[in-house]
Amino acid sequence: MSTTIDIPESSKVAKGKAVVVAPLRPGGWKKGVAIMDFILRLGAIAAALGAAATMGTSDQTLPFFTQFFQFEASYDSFTTFQFFVITMALVGGYLVLSLPFSVVAIVRPHAVGPRLFLIILDTVFLTLATASAASAAAVVYLAHNGDQDTNWLAICNQFGDFCAQTSSAVVSSFVAVVVFVLLIVMSAFAIGKP
Repeated sequence: MSTTIDIPESSKVAKGKAVVVAPLRPGGWKKGVAIMDFILRLGAIAAALGAAATMGTSDQTLPFFTQFFQFEASYDSFTTFQFFVITMALVGGYLVLSLPFSVVAIVRPHAVGPRLFLIILDTVFLTLATASAASAAAVVYLAHNGDQDTNWLAICNQFGDFCAQTSSAVVSSFVAVVVFVLLIVMSAFAIGKP
């Protein structure tokens, strides 16, 4: 025994359309963060490998009186610049090898494992990039300004092209450092939020 109650609709009430709420796409904002991670990695690859290539090709020779007596400035004259070239090449190589893990984070935006792996290695290579960029920046500063207390003369008055190349390599390496910081913060934010 069931009872049915019919309630007639009044014609005075305006009828509206029902709003359909679409379900959120799987991944949502985490997929957007993963895509931005991939794009930033491509930019960091360009900055790191550009810094290594620019520093590695920095060389200038000044003729003195004869062809046999010349002054030369090259990146391999400074161990700091050699360290810079090697570490920036390593950072660029790591960034190339990290691209597949970034793609996995795009395909599976809720997977924590690849992001955690990238955060740990990004932190290690951020340290390497910062150390090499800072040490090279110190030598470039001395090349531009010298140091009167230790009688180190500024060499950029004579070796202008060499100093311009090394300065641009240092700036490019600091761009890579800033991108690394952004990558770490974005990945940590994506892991931390549900």
